[in-house]
Amino acid sequence: MHILIAPNAFKNSLPADAAAAAILLGLQQSRLSFTGECFPVGDGGDGTGDLLLTKLGGSRLEAMARNPYGKSRASWFGLTSDGVTAVIEMANASGLRLPGSEARDPLHASSCGTGDLILAALDKKPRQILLGMGGSATVDGGAGILTALGTRFLDVQGKALTGLPASLVDLAAIDTSGLDTRLADTELTILTDVDNPLLGANGAAAVFGPQKGASPEAVLQLEAALQRLAQVMKEQLNKDISTLPSGGTAGGAAAGLYGLLDAKLVNGIDYFLEATGFDAALDRADWVLTAEGSIDEQTLHGKGPFGVAWRAKEKGLPVIGLAGRLPREKNPELSRYFDVLLPINHELLPLQDALDQTAANLTATARAIGNMLELMRPPGKQ
Repeated sequence: MHILIAPNAFKNSLPADAAAAAILLGLQQSRLSFTGECFPVGDGGDGTGDLLLTKLGGSRLEAMARNPYGKSRASWFGLTSDGVTAVIEMANASGLRLPGSEARDPLHASSCGTGDLILAALDKKPRQILLGMGGSATVDGGAGILTALGTRFLDVQGKALTGLPASLVDLAAIDTSGLDTRLADTELTILTDVDNPLLGANGAAAVFGPQKGASPEAVLQLEAALQRLAQVMKEQLNKDISTLPSGGTAGGAAAGLYGLLDAKLVNGIDYFLEATGFDAALDRADWVLTAEGSIDEQTLHGKGPFGVAWRAKEKGLPVIGLAGRLPREKNPELSRYFDVLLPINHELLPLQDALDQTAANLTATARAIGNMLELMRPPGKQ
């Protein structure tokens, strides 16, 4: 029996490679006779950059970048060993998890630091930049990134707006004459992990604003700001970003970069699995284990475990999904892709305590799975 272990990261708790190691340890502690392969995955969220560099070959390069509230700090981007592709995680410069981001004020949080990392990457003259957008603290439609790259957002008097993104409601024109010219020769590919549009009830402000600290009033202000950004882009550039699939990624940054930089938006987990040769690993597998902090309806809209399970099911493989949180009611769509969904928490604990015990809980659950699989094995089969 060969088991492929392919978890995503557990947000605010455990990176994907550590989650894979914890699951493997549990299986090894069980009575199951098996071989296992760890294949941690990333869908554009935290940790995707490191995983891509490990799989593709590359290294981290240090760079200074502003956090969401303008304070400069040490950060990094990646460069593949052939120098062709730069890999940037938005969360490294504009993330919720960064020191100094505790304010959680998306009306004034800027993605400018991600623009700083793009500029640093351009100095290395890559032909492609991969930008993973998970874990951001911002809902600015990418205005901060674009400002760092040389764009000016102007009011009716031709003055540059300050206090973005709240001030985008006063946007009258976009001046792109100062955009860094190197962008024209560099392909920008955005790895998205959601399919939400920029605007509306399923848009960036309504869905992701509260997660980043926005009050109901702030959500309305952010929606108005993004509406104005979309309106000016349509009038000035003849590009409609309002309903762009996955445009709501990272508080609308995906839509903004598509509108002004012609960025290519791709499903993050599909890109990752294709680039890293995941299908070859599936060909060696008898069972697949995947995992994430939460597996629910949202998982089906571009998250890592769904990408893993979808490909596994294409090859007729059984899939077990592990998560800290699962839906209480049976979900027929989830059942199509996950043969078994198991919670990893074994006692009622406060959230932070549960997060702290993620590795131990994954190991304990995997140990039980291993013992169960051994019981299921037909007599005489090894």
